[in-house]
Formats: sequence, C-alpha cells, structure tokens
Amino acid sequence: MAFDRRTFLGTTAATGAAVALTGAASAPAAAAPAARGRGPRTYSFTVMGTTDLHGNVFNWDYFTDREFDDKAHNDVGLAKISTLVEQVRAEKGRCNTLLIDAGDTIQGTQLSYYYAKVDPITARRGPVHPMAQAMNAIGYDAAALGNHEFNYGIPVLRAFEEQCDFPLLGANALDAKTLRPAFAPYSMHRLRTPHGPDVKVAVLGLTNPGIALWDKANVQGRMTFPGLEEQAAKYVPRLRSLGADVVIVSAHSGSSGTSSYGDQLPYVENAAALVAEQVPGIDAILVGHAHTEIAEYRVANRATGKEVVLSEPLKWGQRLTLLDFELTWERGRWSVAKVSAKVLNSNTVAEDPKITRLLSDEHREVVAYVNQVIGTSTRVMSSAEGPVKDVPIIDLINHVQAETVRAALAGGEWAALPVLSQASCFSRTAAIPAGQVTIRDAAGLYPFENTLEARLLTGAQLKDYLEYSARYFVRTAPGEVVDPARLTNAEGIPDYNYDAVYGLTYDIDISRPVGERITGLSFRGAAVDPAARFVLAVNNYRASGGGNFPHVPQARQVWADSDEIRNTIIGWVKAKGTVDPAEFASVDWRLTRDAVPVF
Repeated sequence: MAFDRRTFLGTTAATGAAVALTGAASAPAAAAPAARGRGPRTYSFTVMGTTDLHGNVFNWDYFTDREFDDKAHNDVGLAKISTLVEQVRAEKGRCNTLLIDAGDTIQGTQLSYYYAKVDPITARRGPVHPMAQAMNAIGYDAAALGNHEFNYGIPVLRAFEEQCDFPLLGANALDAKTLRPAFAPYSMHRLRTPHGPDVKVAVLGLTNPGIALWDKANVQGRMTFPGLEEQAAKYVPRLRSLGADVVIVSAHSGSSGTSSYGDQLPYVENAAALVAEQVPGIDAILVGHAHTEIAEYRVANRATGKEVVLSEPLKWGQRLTLLDFELTWERGRWSVAKVSAKVLNSNTVAEDPKITRLLSDEHREVVAYVNQVIGTSTRVMSSAEGPVKDVPIIDLINHVQAETVRAALAGGEWAALPVLSQASCFSRTAAIPAGQVTIRDAAGLYPFENTLEARLLTGAQLKDYLEYSARYFVRTAPGEVVDPARLTNAEGIPDYNYDAVYGLTYDIDISRPVGERITGLSFRGAAVDPAARFVLAVNNYRASGGGNFPHVPQARQVWADSDEIRNTIIGWVKAKGTVDPAEFASVDWRLTRDAVPVF
C-alpha cells in the first residue's frame, strides 16, 4: 500500500511504526510450509536490494551522450534492475519477495539534476521525479535515506518523499528540536505463507551521520544524525517486541569501520559491520555508501555469536543483491534457519521497456538540455593523465574557482591575500573538445553537487594539506620502473581524495615516505613562509571534513556560495565565450624522485 508521510509523522512518530502489507494469498508450492505431521514447517523468501543508484534510470552516460560503458563492461540503471527484479519474482513468486534500497537515489546524473534544479519537482505543478516514477513502477517496498538525498535541500527531498509509493527510512535522521524521527525509522512487511502464519519482516533504515557535515547548510538546526549503532540498538529490540520474525537493516553506511571526516563527528561513517557486531537481533544488512561490491560478508554478533549476513551491490544499478532466507516454524513462531546472499549483474539483461517507455520524454528532454552549446575551446583538454600530471583541464576548474573567490573578496577585508584553489580529478574520462563546448562537456568536469567556499590557511597548514594529499601515490624508489596505472590510489585512496593546489609550485617526491614528500614549495618564485596567510578556494565537501584533510574544517570561512561549482564553471564558459588554456594552464606541480622528474 502507499505510504503517507503526513499520517506517519502525525500519528505514529511516538512509536516509530510504519506498516506495509506485502505478499499475496498464495505462493508457489515449492515455497510452501510442509503439512502438519510431515516434519517441520518451512518457508523461503528473498529480499532484493539496490543501493547508490545516483539518478541512473537508463543505461546512458549523459556526460558522454552515449550508452554507458566501462572497462568491465558494466551496465547501469533502474531499467536494467527492473528486468532482473521481474526475473526473480517469476522464479520465487512475487509474494515471496521484497525489494529495498540503501540510499543515494536522487543525485548523480544530469537526469536527476535536471529535475532538482532546472525543472524542479518542488515547482508548482512540477514534474514527478524520474527516480520516483521508476521505483514506483518497479514496486519498491522501502528505501533508506542516503547522504546525497540532502544535497538539494530538504524541500526537494520532501517532495520526492511525497512522490514515492514506498517509505523513505531513516531511524537516525531526527528533528533537531524534538529529537523525534524526521522520517519513518522502519517499515513492517507481512509475507503470507500458504498453510501457516504470516511472516513479519521488519526493515530498519539507517543513514549516514556525515550528513551533518557534508550538507550542513541544508540541515543545521533542522535535523541531527546520531550514530548507526546507537539507533539500531534502540530499534531492533522494539521491532522484535512488535512481532518481527526477521529484521533486516538497510544502511547507507559502508562496512569498513572507517570515517572520511576524521574526528569532526563522534560517529563512524562506515559502520554497517559494527552494527552487525554490536547489536543483537539483526538477520541481514543491505549495505550502501561505499560504492564497492560485496556479494556476501558474514559478521558474528559479539553478544550472541550469531552470524549476520551483509551484502552490498555495486553502485548505479550495476548489481542487484539477493538475500535468501529460509525459515522454520518452531515453538509457535517462525525462526531464521539460514541466510545467504549473492549479487546479479545487470549487464546480463536488457532494459525493461516498461521503464524506458515510462521515462522516454524525460530522457529526451535532458539529452537536449545537456547538448546546449555554451562556448568554444581553442584546443582539446583531457583528464586522462590528471591523477599523475598537472593538466590544463584540472587547471580550468581551479582557475574558475580562484577567479570566483577573488572577485567575491574584492574590496573587502581579505582582498589583499593571495587566492589559491584545490581540485581533484573526479573523472579520468572528462574532456573538453576543440570547437563547440556543451553543458555536458563542462558539467562532466564536476559530477558532484559541491559548492564553493573560501577558507583562511597559513603556509604551514598548506604544506600539511599537500603532504596529506600526496599519500595518494605509491612509494616508488629511484630507478624502479614506473607504471602510471599502478602509481596512484595507494591504500585505496580514491581519485577524488587527491587534491592539487593551484597557485603554488611544488614537487611530490614519490620515493620518500608519506609525510615527507612535498619539496620546493613556493609562491610566485619564493619559498612559502609558514606564517604567511592564504585564501583557499575549496569545495564544501572538503571544507566540512570530507577526506579528513587537515586544517580546512577548522579554518576560518571568509566566503561561501550556494550555487554548485559545476554551474559556476558553466557560467564562466558562457561568459568567456572562448576557453583558451593559454590563459590559465601551467605546470605547477610534478612527480619526482630525488629531484628527477618522473615524467
């Protein structure tokens, strides 16, 4: 049945209950409990799960304007997931399945951006969000909130919530004033067995406490986000007392036990395995947020010794998790006898025409939007070598950011200070062509909805910042063969957590240990004074502690913008008309070994 948020918040917030009946009156014979007197009665069902869909409906890359493809030939999108879901329902019996998601749904593609910003779902008589349309048509039963759900502000999220026929769950998303749930903490689903009592399945939704930092501008004073473990410990016993035979957690939180924001919050970002270990009574966890594939991962609960099964399907609809449950009727109740998990690959099936037809108009509209010409470029620029070389296309991002901050500070207290800028290689396939430049070309440089800030740092702090960033490179001795493909992402550090700083000149000696790699740090030809003050143009993710870079989160904010950096780049290209790398590109950093350039 459809979920009414207003009804929930108005009548059941005190108990935190959200009930949805699923299933049908009959099921395939193979799944039916055994008749009385013929051994124990059993029942099997499957929970399907997705996560980190990030606005992907079609198997399409709006930044390249062609069908999505990667080195592994993965496919993406809900249209593919829909086909897999229908295959599983046909095999298991629709009444013996549930479909849930672990968050990060409405941000990530130009399709989702368009309906948040260009033709927003919050407008009067606005459209229905494509993700809501697709997920409703596929028949989702529940979805946890992801941190990126908050990127466009709470009004957009509430509008999306109203458009969904299923609840958005967040047991640790609380109203900042009342500390009561701001969203449904959980949903309860009843699966009807052919010859025995119904099975009650509870889905507890947990989101990421990093929201308090990453989307501070949208949630401060309005919502608070306590740790996953404490809220799970509060709700799991309650769900069992309400008669839940099976408890599943849908957690927008990775399983590594680490945090990318350091000590900025007293909670763990990637806490799914800790929840399994510390909170008794959980049968399985659908994991999200980390963008990794974990078909099946078992964690023993410390109190009971019981194994909890975790599974994380790959992002963007590339995989579908199947959590298979086997139950036995014992002592007047259903108990879980076995849980197993696996993932299905969406590149093995075709897109469901039901979904592609449903959203064909929206798709065409967005394709037309991203292909609008906004300027020209005098030469080709590519990010392919961006992780190992100072390339013009990253300089473009930094130049726009520095110029924007410099203009904003003009005539004010901080106008005399030099402005630097940080940027990462967000995509190794981003490119600006020679000739006409479109919205999708410019937007492809910056796939995230980050906004721009200006923070005050000293020369010594910038040195620390750069040393921390340089951890990204694998230590390579002089004379050792250099393979660019193996030189980066040391200790699993993603490309978006390697920052180059524009406006300074420096070498990164990859033969040295971490913390001792930055040499020749200078500004305008002179060694950087540790006490000198600089303004750093920095994205809000980094400024709020994302990546755990030193000093910036505590540094004084001297300016902030509410518009996305992506839009700032697009606007800059429109205003300039012609993009000429000769005006902004220079080689300010390089990789070395004993002062000898690597490249």
